Amino acid sequence: MPTSADEQRRELTQLAEQIAYHEAAYRRGEAEIPDSEFDEMFERYGELADALGLEEGERLDAAPGADHTEGFETVEHRVAMLSLEKLSPNRRDSHGEPIPLREQLEQWYVRRLKELELEDGARLPLLVEPKIDGISVSLLYEGGELTRAVTRGDGRSGDVITRQVEESGAVPRRLEGVSSGTLEVRGELYWPTSAFRAYNARLAAAGERTIINPRNGCAGLMKRKEPEGLGEAGIRSFLYQVPWVEGVELPDSQSGILRWLADRGAPVYVDEILRADDVAAAFAHCEAYGARRATLDFDIDGMVIKIDELKWYGRLGETGHHPHWGIAFKFPPERKATRLLDVSVQVGKSGKLTPVAHLEPVLLAQTTVSRASLHNFVEIERKDIRIGDTVLVEKAGEIIPQVVGVKKDARPADARAVSRPTTCPSCGSEPVVEEIFIYCVNPACPAKVSERLQHFASRSAMDVEGLGEKLIAQVAQAYSIATPDALFGLTVEQLARLERMGEKSAQNVVDALARAKGRGLARVLVGLAIRHLGERMAEDLASYFGSAERLLEFAARYVAGDEAAVEALAPEKGTGAIEGLARKTADVIFAELDSPATRAVFAALAGHGVKLDAVVETREEVEGVANKTFVLTGTLPTLKRTEAAERIKIAGGKVSGSVSKKTDFVVAGEEAGSKLDKAQKLGVAVIDEATLLQMLGRG
Repeated sequence: MPTSADEQRRELTQLAEQIAYHEAAYRRGEAEIPDSEFDEMFERYGELADALGLEEGERLDAAPGADHTEGFETVEHRVAMLSLEKLSPNRRDSHGEPIPLREQLEQWYVRRLKELELEDGARLPLLVEPKIDGISVSLLYEGGELTRAVTRGDGRSGDVITRQVEESGAVPRRLEGVSSGTLEVRGELYWPTSAFRAYNARLAAAGERTIINPRNGCAGLMKRKEPEGLGEAGIRSFLYQVPWVEGVELPDSQSGILRWLADRGAPVYVDEILRADDVAAAFAHCEAYGARRATLDFDIDGMVIKIDELKWYGRLGETGHHPHWGIAFKFPPERKATRLLDVSVQVGKSGKLTPVAHLEPVLLAQTTVSRASLHNFVEIERKDIRIGDTVLVEKAGEIIPQVVGVKKDARPADARAVSRPTTCPSCGSEPVVEEIFIYCVNPACPAKVSERLQHFASRSAMDVEGLGEKLIAQVAQAYSIATPDALFGLTVEQLARLERMGEKSAQNVVDALARAKGRGLARVLVGLAIRHLGERMAEDLASYFGSAERLLEFAARYVAGDEAAVEALAPEKGTGAIEGLARKTADVIFAELDSPATRAVFAALAGHGVKLDAVVETREEVEGVANKTFVLTGTLPTLKRTEAAERIKIAGGKVSGSVSKKTDFVVAGEEAGSKLDKAQKLGVAVIDEATLLQMLGRG
């Protein structure tokens, strides 16, 4: 624990970098650490900011974190969406002793009684609800119809995700029995465990990277620019609050609001709530509910305790960060102590050097854990984790083991500090430091080759069906393939010689590679796994430059320091021609694009006939399809559903993920399931693939 002001400021700076990075990762739906660890970082940041007397405007915790995503409309919330204060196991009294959670809840309750100036002995009934581990959403209903859905954002304004929410089918499009007035309903979008596992199983079967946990996955799905097909993921919601209403009469208690919503068809777990007369009953219910977590088909990370009578909310008010009428009880994560035996370094596809803990095996969440993530070397140094220490391990989303703490009082005399790598463990190159991470920038690094080849062939990049992780590993070893362009030179004969590969399977892969050649520049850029160059930025660069030739010519000018080139795309202040392309990001992207290794890959791709121009979709409206809404379900005889959806959109139609009265056609294949049943109940026209092709003029 740092004692001097200099040490405190150094730790505060490190925490600020960590928090900023992990908030950005969460916004992308790619969170790398458990929520509990992020909460601890934030609490520690607050302690240091208080100790150093940091002014309100300079603090990260002065307001809720932002989660705006480029490309989404942002609107201001009529009533701020603030986070709740938390009962914290890390809170201590003036003597440094931990304050029990029940005592913290009693203190919160007594403060509320005093603020309301109630008589001695007065009681404030409390309502206890499960705290669903999802993403917050604000829903606007006008005349009972859903007209807008918005994320929590920074608490003051959020991103409009109406199309995504409608396509997911997670919330009611209409509140039953409400025909007038306007109201806002707030809730949590979440991914049921069973649906999440089924989705991940499909990703794994296709050789795709699986999603870390339901919450991150839900956040990622709701920020898809093209929401078609979201209905198949199985996202659901739990609605819990009406912050304002006009023209609709509502009950005067939180428990009454929940029952009112449930009576109008909204998803509310009325059987899971408790109206408690005192703190003791509320706290006992919270503790008892924790034992039920393993039996639920959704993740909960705690309970929410609210004052039940709504008349007090206005008088209690709020801070800039949380309201005073409620508080959150967070379930402690399962953590186990074990010994850190060693630390190795893992090299990822982007060259990121990640420290990996080797542990004495320990049983955690019903599995034996012997390896765990240490995140990055800044975090190791901040926590002063040493080899030989007794460390605390938990699972992020109950999936990925992570080292989250260290017992310094159990440190042995021979504990060794963990050193930052001075060379890449795979190729020996000197790494570079960027923000809180260390990277190997050698494009020929052997450890990066297999991962980059897998990424290049993945669905989000070149989408080469059949070329999964195992086959890539065989190909790379058997034929010394080190760059993605070489994949296009594979022959049927070469592939057929590999283990578990017959001539037919080999031909299918070669055909898939031939189809992938036409994916276009944006997909190629994604496939090259250049740091900071994700799908959205790849699309923007491809659209802006139009061809690899113009892009590479510009990269050379940028790297050479051409002032006009730099200012055009990444000015020192403000936004350039491509929104979201900051100077640091542009420096990394264009340096790699201009490197000899990347230029050689582009030249070789061109030699194999790979399309290196931007793919420009042309709409040719087809009568009978244009302006009609289609839903695709089941397995089609010859078309992938993504291909069928693309053809419908090019013909001017719209593809939805859920069936409603507004649906014009349901295209049904084998094992169509519930969507077909719903279409038949609603009287929606059901057609097969052959009929669709005829409508498109291609039958």
